[in-house]
Amino acid sequence: MTAEAGGSAGAAEVAGAAEVAGAAAAAADAAAAQQLLDDLDAGRRRAAWPDPGAPDGWRVDVALREALLALFRDPATRSWELDGLLQFRDRSRLPTKRLADGPWRVVPGGTSVRAGAHLGPGVVVMPPSFINIGAWVGEGSMVDSHVLVGSCAQIGSRVHLAAGAQIGGVLEPPNARPVIVEDEAFVGAQCGLFDGVLVGRGAVLAAGVILTGTSRLYDLVEGRLLQGTPEAPLVVPPGAVVVPATRSAAGEFAAEHGIGLQCAAIVKRRDTSTAARTAIEGALR
Repeated sequence: MTAEAGGSAGAAEVAGAAEVAGAAAAAADAAAAQQLLDDLDAGRRRAAWPDPGAPDGWRVDVALREALLALFRDPATRSWELDGLLQFRDRSRLPTKRLADGPWRVVPGGTSVRAGAHLGPGVVVMPPSFINIGAWVGEGSMVDSHVLVGSCAQIGSRVHLAAGAQIGGVLEPPNARPVIVEDEAFVGAQCGLFDGVLVGRGAVLAAGVILTGTSRLYDLVEGRLLQGTPEAPLVVPPGAVVVPATRSAAGEFAAEHGIGLQCAAIVKRRDTSTAARTAIEGALR
């Protein structure tokens, strides 16, 4: 064998070994991604979880969020077809969740749930709704029509997300708190919750309340102003009843023209009469 032939053979062997190693790494990566989705589906892992020792009682899984970001960054796409009736084309690593035979009820009519979203027993999803990867919807919660539950959003047990509610998602930065709605809260129709806002246990948000992580929330019961920051997003106190409100805009021109800015206000704490009104959810199931 000539030196040239020997060199070519050696290069081919190296290239072949690299190809095998690359395929093995890709297979391992795909297996790890599937395991992540399976763990999220089953509730073995979640993007954030209750922890009394963490700020505001919730701890974020930064490594999990980084893994989800990697799935979104993969540009490869593929098609899915359901019984020949519905067709989808999306990122190949972001499949839809298998909804058949689960301990929940997903009413027909256009709902989509991505793999990696956890639905607890007794969850009801009305059409059309969208629940994104990494989201957690706790036991017995209602996701009403036209509701968006964004990536990594954490919805507690026995929560009602009324029609048209928008629960924003967040993946970046990985250490940012997702939107959290704790157990037994009521989020009214057309509400919007974004940028890591946390709604405490049993709180009631009237229709049309819009809150971000840096919103101003006027507590008329305690006579105080609650306002979050990007580093420490807004927390709605447990049991608070929140309604849309307005505040006067600053400046002479605004005063001259009676301009007000949208805000939200706590008008009471949840009591027996409030709970009775929201209990209509049970009758509608």
